[in-house]
Amino acid sequence: MSILARPAQSRTGEIALVEPNTATWDAFVDAHPQGSLLQRSAWGALKESAGWQPRRLAILAADGSLLAGALLLIRHQYGMAVAYAPRGPLFARDDAANLLLIGGLARIARRQRAIFLRLEPNLTEDQPEADATHTWLLLQGLLPERTIQPRSSVHVPINRPAEAIFAGFSKGHRADIRRAERNGVAVRVGDESDIPTFYAIMRATGERAGFGIHSESYYRAAWKLFQPRSQLLLAEIDGRAVAAHMVFADARSGRYLYSGADEAGLKAGANHLLEWRAIQWAAGLGCISYDLWGIPDALGRAAGADETERAALERAAQDDPLLGVYRFKKGFGGQIVRYLPAYDRVFIPALYGIARRRIG
Repeated sequence: MSILARPAQSRTGEIALVEPNTATWDAFVDAHPQGSLLQRSAWGALKESAGWQPRRLAILAADGSLLAGALLLIRHQYGMAVAYAPRGPLFARDDAANLLLIGGLARIARRQRAIFLRLEPNLTEDQPEADATHTWLLLQGLLPERTIQPRSSVHVPINRPAEAIFAGFSKGHRADIRRAERNGVAVRVGDESDIPTFYAIMRATGERAGFGIHSESYYRAAWKLFQPRSQLLLAEIDGRAVAAHMVFADARSGRYLYSGADEAGLKAGANHLLEWRAIQWAAGLGCISYDLWGIPDALGRAAGADETERAALERAAQDDPLLGVYRFKKGFGGQIVRYLPAYDRVFIPALYGIARRRIG
């Protein structure tokens, strides 16, 4: 563990900015209440395979514990860079520690010729510390911005018996899951040899739905790096794969990140059955919630709005291409949540407008 800055004083004693090793960092992320899959070392390694440079920074207390920290991703292009903490930093309950961390992140970003530094705290607007964190970041001169990760999502509580989880699904979703089972949809856990099949389904889904996908090597790396807290699930009809999900879990939440299905899979309700199996897997690992990832942000805004504004936002969401995805996800009985915005510290204002559009 290397020290990156001179020790400073906090209300609890001397603190220092350090670069922890993988094991120390991941243990800290897993124990932190704001810890996320996207702050673990494996996420940094995955993004390194896609052209980002990962750095881990943390605040070390006098007793050897870590108080705060961030996995920082840096991407270089045309002699400049952008720096980004996905679902981070992980803050302390100590302003001195947080100030030392933000200052360290900014110094590293500047040394890499970053146009701006973007922070994206893993806090939803309904959490008790959200307002104070938002205010504190604004007081440090950071600018609120749109997020790179989905700002609005659906979280399903899964720290309860399987029967209670299933009963929380909509009537239609429960019927679709049972129909898929009656019609012979079989779900099996895949391994690395099934990655080409998964990729073929993803590519066909992307072409049909008009969205971009990662490379086959990226999905293979994602599955391998997070083992055993990643799972590839394939739905088959008569031995042929018709749908597939690749899901992940951190210490608290299952994460639904990548999925696809062909026409036969869609008609058979294979995605509904796969999601149910994924939720059961995450619950078996001890996760307390299952994050269905992205929905139209207008619906996230509507969840906390008054009646008039909510109606307008819900009308606006009708034109969002993610509306069908939302209907699928909401049927699993979760709660709509909305994260805090991203926060930018700008180093090169003349290039900021161009860079923020590209990273977004």
